[in-house]
Amino acid sequence: MKSLFNSEAHEEILERINQLSESSERQWGKMEVGQMLHHCQYPLKISLGRHRLDKTSPMLKFVGKFFKKSLYNDKPWRQGLPTAKGLKVVDDKNVDEEKKVLIGLINDFHQKKDKKEWDPHPVFGKFSPEQWGQMQYKHLDHHLRQFSV
Repeated sequence: MKSLFNSEAHEEILERINQLSESSERQWGKMEVGQMLHHCQYPLKISLGRHRLDKTSPMLKFVGKFFKKSLYNDKPWRQGLPTAKGLKVVDDKNVDEEKKVLIGLINDFHQKKDKKEWDPHPVFGKFSPEQWGQMQYKHLDHHLRQFSV
């Protein structure tokens, strides 16, 4: 599985993001491209300690344990997966502004490639550094495929 900590995968993701424009059309889901770019910032912000989820219910944590491995394994996520309530974006977003913020977060995350200890994810719990990098790559890849890049 590719990891956002890997330099080649990091560059690949940035190149794909830079292919997006206001006219990029989704292949599935409800988000427009600007909303997707904003949505993709949340997992990076969570991992970097820059965003906290509202109260995480014990039930969500319990269910999350069954899906944890799918976050970083080689199998692509299926199209149309539901978005967690706290990570939905419904307001219109400026593509260029959101792209700039997302690229900054991706670069900040990539710079942490040598970090050994990460805070647990608020829903899924503890991840190894390798799993954090794989999960971030997989989420970005999923949404970039959503917009055919």
